[in-house]
Amino acid sequence: MTLHKINKKIVSYKVLTKERAETAQPEAEKPSPESMHENIERPEVLVGSTYKIKTPQSEHALYITVNDIILNQGSEHEERRPYEVFINSKNMEHFQWVLALTRVISAVFRKGGDACFLVEELKAVFDPRGGYFKKGGVFMPSLVAEIGHAIESHLKHIGMIQPEEMSDHQKQFLAEKRREFEAHHGAANNGDAFPEQAVLCTKCSTKAMVLMDGCMTCLNCGESKCG
Repeated sequence: MTLHKINKKIVSYKVLTKERAETAQPEAEKPSPESMHENIERPEVLVGSTYKIKTPQSEHALYITVNDIILNQGSEHEERRPYEVFINSKNMEHFQWVLALTRVISAVFRKGGDACFLVEELKAVFDPRGGYFKKGGVFMPSLVAEIGHAIESHLKHIGMIQPEEMSDHQKQFLAEKRREFEAHHGAANNGDAFPEQAVLCTKCSTKAMVLMDGCMTCLNCGESKCG
C-alpha cells in the first residue's frame, strides 16, 4: 500500500471506481495526417499518368509521365500528391535540359508544400525563335510551356488545382453568340474549333477572339474587351 501525505484541507471527495478510472484516463492523441516532405521513402509502386506532346517543331513526340504517391491511404485524410516526373522522346536534341528539368521538378514535388507555382513558371517561358499553335487554336509560346500545360492537366486531375469553369449561363451565351457570328461570316473550316477570323486571346492563349456587337469577345473563355 502506498501512503500519501495530505498537506491541504479536504473540501470534497469522491470514490474512484474502476469504471470512473477508465473514463478519467486521457484519450490517446490521434496521429496527425502525414504531409508531403523530402524524407518520405519512395514506395515500390507509384500510380501515375502519361501525357503525349506533339509539336510542329519535331517529328518525334514527347511523353511526360507524372507519378504520384498516396498519403494517409485508407483514412479520411487520404490524398494524392505528385512525386516524380519523367520525359521521354526519340528526339535527343533536347536531352540535356529535359533531364535537368525533370530532376528539378521532381525535387520540388518531393520537397512538399504548394508546388502549383511550377505550372505558371513553366507556362511563362517563351521560345525566342517563336511559338506554335496547337490543334484547336491554342498558342504555345515554347516547348517548356507545353510541358507546363501537361503538368497543369495532371494537377487538375488529382485535385491540386481547381479548374475555373464557366457557368451554364455563360456557356449558353457564348454558344448563341458563336451561332450569330457563324451565320454572318460562315462556320469554321478544316475542323478548326473556332472561326478563321479569330485572333489570339491574351487570357486563355487560344485563337478564339472575334468581333461581335462592336466588341472583341473570346469564344473560348468569354473574355471581353468591353468588360
